[in-house]
Amino acid sequence: MTPPEKLVKSRRRVAEHGEVFTPAWLVQEMLDLVKSETERIDSRFLEPACGSGNFLIPILERKLAVVQTRYGSSEFERRHYALLALMCVYGIELLPDNAAECRSRLLSTFATFLNLERADAWWRCAERVLALNIIEGNALTVTASDGEHITFPQWSYLGRGKFQRRDFRYDALSQQSSTQGTLMEDFIDHEVFVPVATFAPMTVQKLAA
Repeated sequence: MTPPEKLVKSRRRVAEHGEVFTPAWLVQEMLDLVKSETERIDSRFLEPACGSGNFLIPILERKLAVVQTRYGSSEFERRHYALLALMCVYGIELLPDNAAECRSRLLSTFATFLNLERADAWWRCAERVLALNIIEGNALTVTASDGEHITFPQWSYLGRGKFQRRDFRYDALSQQSSTQGTLMEDFIDHEVFVPVATFAPMTVQKLAA
């Protein structure tokens, strides 16, 4: 018999932070409301109170299932599009242990899909991506745990094994999504949406270094 799903870590955390996790069945039903987006590899999802990843894990799993269907016959494309899928999930979490657990679970899901070992450059690359995509901070004050503005990278796959990274401030992204379009939409027509940093195209080996 499967043990009941644990939705609360402790009464203290509930009292102090209102921490109650969403059950898996409800997560799946909510994601089904935007099913086409969850199954688009490059569709970006941001969970502003991501906890230990109860939403982000199934989103990544759905994306990876599409990767397998579309690119399963080419290991090169399968790996690179799997990394793009990972790059397109983002989270903010107030509690450091939850943020760490979320990164660990996402990494495990990705590594299992690609059958990676810790010494693999792809493993190190995924760790680097998750360190940037899953932020310990406060989504309401848009600040990270170090007091700085939350900044997220926009990752794009350019093809032939190269990725592009551009960094945006979260408060600017919030303004964009409240006016029109989606998170980190490619068309940017206002100076507030200009990236704070743009990096040269990078391979997995470069990202893992």
